Amino acid sequence: MITPDVLTDYIRMSMPDAVVTVTDRTGTMDHLKVVIVSESFQGKNLLDRHRLVYQALDAPMMDGRIHALELTAKTADEGV
Repeated sequence: MITPDVLTDYIRMSMPDAVVTVTDRTGTMDHLKVVIVSESFQGKNLLDRHRLVYQALDAPMMDGRIHALELTAKTADEGV
């Protein structure tokens, strides 16, 4: 299990400007929907954006705190 605040901290270590919204999909806090808005995604395709997020969340993904992740990764200009 990972808290929204801890997950946000992991993401902000890689993307300090990130605005992160976390939704628990199952009530177990390991199946998450995460929306990230950051200028770090500027000029990057969807795959590269997801790679950035997965790199930021490597530790909680590897140790099982995150089991499933649904991502939305956009810049501020793209909206949410």
